[in-house]
Amino acid sequence: MREPMPSPSEAGPTQFALGDQPAFPSGGRDLLAKTKLLLYSAAFAPNPTPLEAWREQHKGNFIMAAIKQLAAVTRSGTGKGAARSVRREGRVPAVIYGGGLKPETISVDFKDVNKLIYAGHFLTTIFEIETDGRKERVLPRDYQLDVVTDRPVHVDFLRLTAGSRVRIGVPVHVENREASPGIKKGGTVNLVLHTVEVLAPADNIPDAISVDLTGLDFTDSVHLSALKLPDGCKPVATKSDLTVVTIVPPTVMAEEAAPAAAAPAPAAKAAPAKAAPAAKPAAKK
Repeated sequence: MREPMPSPSEAGPTQFALGDQPAFPSGGRDLLAKTKLLLYSAAFAPNPTPLEAWREQHKGNFIMAAIKQLAAVTRSGTGKGAARSVRREGRVPAVIYGGGLKPETISVDFKDVNKLIYAGHFLTTIFEIETDGRKERVLPRDYQLDVVTDRPVHVDFLRLTAGSRVRIGVPVHVENREASPGIKKGGTVNLVLHTVEVLAPADNIPDAISVDLTGLDFTDSVHLSALKLPDGCKPVATKSDLTVVTIVPPTVMAEEAAPAAAAPAPAAKAAPAKAAPAAKPAAKK
């Protein structure tokens, strides 16, 4: 008679991978060989729950950042006076730093930079800057706007070298709203994280992360672990599985009771009696 297989609690919390041969009784080993079972630790269920199965589906996609070209001119002067002179020429002073090299002061065309900044995704776009016939890949790290006119007055570029990694906030987008049962029933999308901080290789930075809302109902959510990131990218927040998007049910406000009937208007006050006309003065004799 075959001996029964030990329960997960008896076997202990150790996980075994396929192909391992743990020390089971002979009957248990035969059963394992015939059915090709994979043991789970006591902390995991043998079959995934509906929520776990849903999380394993493809719920996130990414859009790779396109490399854009940007012309620049080397500038020699530094300081406020030199920067004002550059701006009067219709250009924006900038600097390229990082990569173990000396910072390089440059200037870029105002119209080009102004258009790129207000087009969006400026800080997550890789640029190939050409200066005096030499090309360098850079990533904008910061820019300054005039406090009155909101015109760009300075840009900082980070030099990207082979094998380097950068910490960057990637914007989150949602798609397939029409395929969400929760939204069809009047729910709304609650974008908890507008950007996701990731560590990414300098040559593999995503421009945006898209979250698929297909099949999401009320109170369903997409967590950080369900997002698909490019190879080599990993989220900065690894200690907790942050919520990225949730579907919020509509809030129904009870109509207030009709206000009580207005009280009757107070009776009109009696008009004051007219004063008697003053007596005519006596005629003089």
